[in-house]
This record gives sequence, C-alpha cells and structure tokens, in this order.
Amino acid sequence: MPTPPQPVDHELIEAAARIARTRCRGDHHTMASAARARDGRVITGVNAYHFTGGPCAELVVIGAAAAQGAYELDTIVAVGDRDRGVVSPCGRCRQVLFDYFPALNVIVGSGDRLRTVSITDLLPETYVWADHQLDAEPTAPLSAG
Repeated sequence: MPTPPQPVDHELIEAAARIARTRCRGDHHTMASAARARDGRVITGVNAYHFTGGPCAELVVIGAAAAQGAYELDTIVAVGDRDRGVVSPCGRCRQVLFDYFPALNVIVGSGDRLRTVSITDLLPETYVWADHQLDAEPTAPLSAG
C-alpha cells in the first residue's frame, strides 16, 4: 500500500537546482542532488560521469552527508542541468537509497505534478540486501497472507 502523500520540500528542490545551474558544467557533471538531513541540514552533490560508470548525484550526496556527520537523511531530490528540472532516481540509486535509508522520502515528478513519495513506493517488492548478509537478523515478511 502506498504511503500517504507528503509535502513537497521546494527549498530542497531549489538547492539542487542552484547547484545544477552553478556547478554542472560539460559532460562530466550533468545532475545535482540535495538531501535534507534529519537535523535540517541540506547536503548537496553532483554526479561524476565517466564512460566506465561513476556515481550518480544521489550517491555522491550519501558520501558527502557521511563526511559531514549526517547519517540520517529524510528527503532527497535530483535535478538535471540545463533547467531539466526534477529527475527520478535510476534503478541503482533506488536500491542504494533503500538500503541506506529505508524510510527516505524522494521528490519526483515535474511541474505541477511534483510529489514526495517513500523510497519503498519507488522500489516495490525490493531485494532487501540486509536480509542476505550472513550476520543479519532476518526481517519480518511484509504480509502474512
């Protein structure tokens, strides 16, 4: 069952858009992300594109947040350069975000359809990485029937 709608954090979107406008240059940095830490701080980052792969902006934010001592994130958003607006996280980012922050909210959509959803709504029936670690306690099933 989808989680109830949450308010859209427009300040967070603007923080990511500002980074996209001022720091994304050329082909190496095309996406910016901003996350609100539980303590209210806003952490930003940009992707580091490379033909071998490279971290998406959301993943850079996870590392930047840890470097700043922010280990609990409440909401995240990604914004494209050249005024592309909010961009939904890719599949890899969805899985990583879920694994790090299973209660995380994500801003998705565009224009007047912007909305805040739970990461679990973006990744239903997900693989739960922690359940497959040898020293992990198994999680309870989502439903019994």
